[in-house]
Amino acid sequence: MQLLRNRSSVPYVKSFPDNPSAGDRLVILPAEDTASTSRGRPIGPEYYDVNEKLAFMRKHHIDISVISLANPWLDWLLPDEAAETARQVNDDVERMCAAHEGKLYAFGTLPLSAPAEQVVEEIERLASLPHHRGIIMGTSGLGSGLDDPALDPIYAALEEHEQLVFLHPHYGLPTSVYGPRASDYGHVLPLALGYPLETTIAVTRMLLSGVWDRFPNLNVLIAHSGGTLPFLAGRIESCIAHDAHLKNLGRLEVRRDVWDVLKKNIYLDAVIYSEVGLKAAIDASGVDRLMFGTDHPFFPPLNEGETEWLSVKLNSQAVQSALADERKAEDVMGGNAARILRLPG
Repeated sequence: MQLLRNRSSVPYVKSFPDNPSAGDRLVILPAEDTASTSRGRPIGPEYYDVNEKLAFMRKHHIDISVISLANPWLDWLLPDEAAETARQVNDDVERMCAAHEGKLYAFGTLPLSAPAEQVVEEIERLASLPHHRGIIMGTSGLGSGLDDPALDPIYAALEEHEQLVFLHPHYGLPTSVYGPRASDYGHVLPLALGYPLETTIAVTRMLLSGVWDRFPNLNVLIAHSGGTLPFLAGRIESCIAHDAHLKNLGRLEVRRDVWDVLKKNIYLDAVIYSEVGLKAAIDASGVDRLMFGTDHPFFPPLNEGETEWLSVKLNSQAVQSALADERKAEDVMGGNAARILRLPG
């Protein structure tokens, strides 16, 4: 928060000393960087106070949370300060988890704007921290997407140290695709559509570039039940199989298909808010690869006096509706995460 408060360009936290009722606003996208007090999104202590996290967990009967920085992580840092800042942040989160032993674990943050060797060094260090269970990163990678060959040494280090990658979107799609009236619809179009499609495109680029052919043991947890990947996987596979350009390059004979990667390398969270989407995620990757999530601290209640978060309610209801088998539902709500992320059972 101090880093963000000291900045004046995206991303930053904007305060309004002359109008305290406006509160703090988090500006993480260029389109949010306007000249009014409505710029960005309102944030409160639930974004940075560990006591707020623990209170949220108690309210919703959550025993263990795996926490992380939210987008845009540390990708915006200058190369010469990225590695040290990442170490400080990851150590701070590690101390936070240790102070609440058995309640909190974490995904670490990488200094992706630093030289690759410094990124690899932090991956190796994170593997030794007792409360860290992988890393979180966005779809831009080092700035050129997740199919960038420059990421190969980083993927190699993640694979070698068995670090799960939690992949989360940030930028969505170009604002122009939403039409001239997009501002009338709040954040609905970019959050409901832009983020899932950003994720699907990023993962498909990984597939097309052969990331999982080169790193067959690289494991990725994809946010929001895989974006639209479970629904579109068959169409992606068909288009690959019928592409003359890929055939001429010899790629059709030497690749793993989408379904194989979904079943062996990809995990999905259960943040999809409906039984229909959840069933698609289960069919695509398997019920044993699905883990419950909350999206906290995003999507807080809007009504005064309301304390139950709709995101938790809708996602837990979807799990119960999609899975008649009580044991499988319990696995999605916690058992799978305990096994995959080595958490207390």
